[in-house]
Amino acid sequence: MIHFVLLISRQGKVRLTKWYSTYSQKERSKVIRELSSLILTRGPKLCNFVEWKGFKVVYKRYASLYFCMCVDPDDNELETLEIIHHFVEILDRYFGSVCELDLIFNFHKAYFILDEILIAGELQEPSKRIVSRLIAAQDKLVETAKEEASSLSNIIAQATK
Repeated sequence: MIHFVLLISRQGKVRLTKWYSTYSQKERSKVIRELSSLILTRGPKLCNFVEWKGFKVVYKRYASLYFCMCVDPDDNELETLEIIHHFVEILDRYFGSVCELDLIFNFHKAYFILDEILIAGELQEPSKRIVSRLIAAQDKLVETAKEEASSLSNIIAQATK
């Protein structure tokens, strides 16, 4: 099981967090601080797996972001690396070569994509094609809702004149 997902910039700023196990806000801050310092100080040639407090932390650096997942000690590290890569490929497909700014300004889309891939810390959808279709359908719903809200506000504005 995946306990949490962290996306951390090279400067140590958290760009996305998703918690699948219960942690208090104080514990979350402590976990982020500890893992940020642990992962950011590791050399680029070292292994992408770290044992931490009875768990395994699997991470991978893509451009200026570290994608980290904390898993049970008996989980397969390579499978977790594949899940990270799967998430990055879908982000790349959606944003067209995803960068840190895409995640800053469209964090809600990144969360939506992550929620389509993982549910309760387990891989839900391994198909990139299906996830892309679901994201496109969600975008279409949002666009339709914006158009309806705009036309409704125009009708209200005309009626109040």
